Amino acid sequence: MIAKQVPMRSIGKSDFSSLASYITDAQSKDHRLGHVSITNCDSGSLAAAIEEVLATQHLNTRAKSDKTYHLIVSFRAGENPDAEILKAIEEKICQGLGYGEHQRISAVHTDTDNLHIHIAINKIHPTRNTIHEPYYSHRALSDLCETLEAEYGLEPDNHMPHQRGAAARAADMERHSGIESLVGWIKRECLGEIKSAGTWEELHDVLQQNGLEMRRRGNGLVVVADDGTTVKASTLARELSKPALEKRLGSFVEPAGQKAKTVKRSYKKAPVRSRINTTELYAKYKSEQQKLTASRADALAQAKRRKDRAVETAKAANKLRRATIKALRGKGVNKKLLYMQASASLKGNLDSIHKDYAKDRERLYNGFQRRTWADWLKEQAGKGNGEALATLRARGAAQGLQGNTLASKGRAKPGNAPVIDNITKKGTVIYRVGKNAVRDDGDRLQVSRDATRETVLAALRLAVERYGKHISVNGPPEFKALVVRSAVDGKLAVTFADPALEKRREALLQDNFSVSAKRPIVAKVGKIPPPIAHGYLRTLSDLGVMKIEGPTAISPQPIVTRMISDSEPLKSRLQAKWNARKEQSQRRKGRGR
Repeated sequence: MIAKQVPMRSIGKSDFSSLASYITDAQSKDHRLGHVSITNCDSGSLAAAIEEVLATQHLNTRAKSDKTYHLIVSFRAGENPDAEILKAIEEKICQGLGYGEHQRISAVHTDTDNLHIHIAINKIHPTRNTIHEPYYSHRALSDLCETLEAEYGLEPDNHMPHQRGAAARAADMERHSGIESLVGWIKRECLGEIKSAGTWEELHDVLQQNGLEMRRRGNGLVVVADDGTTVKASTLARELSKPALEKRLGSFVEPAGQKAKTVKRSYKKAPVRSRINTTELYAKYKSEQQKLTASRADALAQAKRRKDRAVETAKAANKLRRATIKALRGKGVNKKLLYMQASASLKGNLDSIHKDYAKDRERLYNGFQRRTWADWLKEQAGKGNGEALATLRARGAAQGLQGNTLASKGRAKPGNAPVIDNITKKGTVIYRVGKNAVRDDGDRLQVSRDATRETVLAALRLAVERYGKHISVNGPPEFKALVVRSAVDGKLAVTFADPALEKRREALLQDNFSVSAKRPIVAKVGKIPPPIAHGYLRTLSDLGVMKIEGPTAISPQPIVTRMISDSEPLKSRLQAKWNARKEQSQRRKGRGR
């Protein structure tokens, strides 16, 4: 479990209303938003609680810093604590940070590979109206996570990140966008060579061989790539800070004017390396983004031209109106009042035009919004692009789905599937099955812990179609029992890798066959006499007129396939009985008339 504060980029963007609306928005997904809770607010509804928090923040007029605290609590892949445990963890973390009495809104999100909780906290105390800022919150959160993991039996995680500041932000950017950062590229490619340089000349030579240059900026040093991307030298390593380098190599020496004869490598903004070649796919991505930028620029230019024409039209109308007022003659005409009305009308028209233009710009920016590499891959995967989905699954070291899972040794193949609710940035496809979800990472299927028999049956059918008929089941005993029961009731032609589960499946099939033999199901195949078709078989001797086959792996219940021709006397007797009942029924209807 990891708990992390999400800092605002600027105080002006600290908006509790926007944050609360974001974390409680389902985004048209059935399986994104989990439990939403409102704490320490008198209001019960979300909208009223947001207004109450904003009113409380407004009462503090002295604080100039951010008044909203955004906290994310994320669990390891496969961990899915129940609602009571999640609520208890949220309460204890907020208490540990000193926000136990503060107003807050929290929401559980399940649309990624890691279950996580977003918590929007009002830093302003509801009664004292004072602001509270936790001291060294990252250390407090680390201690709280360690304690809660031990208390609730969660898997231990790395609570204190090895990287902080710009290096941590660069690593987050790589995970979010999928594009390699300059910091990450240098650390993976040439950081060791840079550290080993013994003189300033050697250092500059190593940098130039890697398409880099070190320059003086302010009181420190920066490393600049050929494309202009810049990073502080101390961000790469503490040994590369200006004081550390000058202590080891002497006073800073500017690089020589000539470039290195050979450049071994250079940094380019490209996808983080994976086991799949993404050259062609990334070229397609860049081409689409460039077209998107050009289309957005054209649309914005057209919107501006429409706005300018509207402004010119309004001003021309106002000019004509003022000329008309000027030409008025006669007693009692208050031209000053008419001029004031004309000016007010023009101002209202211009305000309306500018507001419409602002709405058009916002709509165009949202409609032509550029996507990161990872988001573009998600979009393409949702459209059925298998290469994009494989690229997502190749990003980083995948741990694989855990918990209640179904797997097979068969190779995954495309086919019909339930409705896709979402695709994560690790390539996990979340299918919508009723009120539950089935996750597919390409190797196995994960069924939610509270899944119904309908969900398990749908997951089994998907596993058979995608991976094969020999299924491996992982999970607690009750989940395994539900899988076997669903497979038998659903008449699926599957076998289980676990011998105990396979033995149980065969036993259930045998039990179903024994029950069905006592109460045979008559299928209307061929010419079946009405007495048989309408269920008039009441004795075992009547079974002589049928041939019963089954069970099979596909249909465990016996099926009538044809009538036996050497049972004509019995057939005639049953037919006569049927005809007599039919005539008796017709006579009753006649008397009723």
